[in-house]
Amino acid sequence: MAWLNRREFGAGSLALALGSQALAAADGQARAARMRIIVDNDFGGDPDSLFQLAHFGLSPSVSIPLVVGSHYRDFGEADKILDKAVVSAGKAKELLGLIGRAEIAPIVAGLQQPLASRGSARSTAATAAIIREAMRTDTGLPLFYSAGGSLTDIATAWLAAPQIASRLRLVWIGGNEHPDLAPPPPGSIETEYNFTLDPLAARTIFNESDIEIWQVPRNAFRQMLFSHAELEELSRSGPLGKFLSQQIAATHTRLSANLPKFIFNDGESFMLGDTALVTLTALQSAFQMDTSSSAYSLRPTPIVNEDGSYTANPHGRLMRVYKQIDTRLTFADMLAKFRAADRALRAGN
Repeated sequence: MAWLNRREFGAGSLALALGSQALAAADGQARAARMRIIVDNDFGGDPDSLFQLAHFGLSPSVSIPLVVGSHYRDFGEADKILDKAVVSAGKAKELLGLIGRAEIAPIVAGLQQPLASRGSARSTAATAAIIREAMRTDTGLPLFYSAGGSLTDIATAWLAAPQIASRLRLVWIGGNEHPDLAPPPPGSIETEYNFTLDPLAARTIFNESDIEIWQVPRNAFRQMLFSHAELEELSRSGPLGKFLSQQIAATHTRLSANLPKFIFNDGESFMLGDTALVTLTALQSAFQMDTSSSAYSLRPTPIVNEDGSYTANPHGRLMRVYKQIDTRLTFADMLAKFRAADRALRAGN
């Protein structure tokens, strides 16, 4: 065994102390916000939106200046009497309150209905807040618009203030497969769900605006599968895990009650497609910030047709079409943060 003399021991101790300080400083820098995220989703509809919101709310590298609750599809007679965007905003408040992030950002309801025509877009509190955030000059943090449902509210904001296009980047979960990248799901003849929520809004953003788009189409977000065994384990982790698991169970119940002819058997997995929004923003690489663990195709933005299909547009602005999302990073990080939050919630009780 080699013995250190006093000078060597002192030098080693100093190096260790300085190294620890450097690691602490580096960790502090890593945990400072690197970007701003406007979170727009149908929180009253598909429960994967709530997983995504909780994940964002527990991610210190992002600043969330605004949460927009958006409209969603009627699943039965009961939904037709609801102001669904208001329901979405309320569900977002409930979740953020549960994890102690109630004051993280203003939560506003977006438009209650899809755009009927280009001229039907009207200003709302959500529209004004989106424009205000995009036009800020007191921060250098890049702004991402994270949309997991319709594009109604970002389209309305752009129609009111086209100058916001150069000041934000849209990350959207939605849209059909691009034929040269992936086939549609087996037996599928349906247009992708999020596109159908407001086809005119999606076509406005793709075909008319100059907003940079990072699209996660159906073939990519269908990769975000979370097993029922993992859900069961999560439900036992604490208040947050229990709440999120209950939202999925409630979705199953609602589908069964409102769609009696619909045989809903999802096997042993549930799709958490909206969590890809966190992967592509909060979980970007440490150096040369980018979505380095996920794969995309860079191409001119195509024309989107009324049925959701694409027509090539060689002169379109460049966009990203994601082909593969890093599910390991996404779900490992999500579960670690959810479990830590549940430990804190249990300790607080």
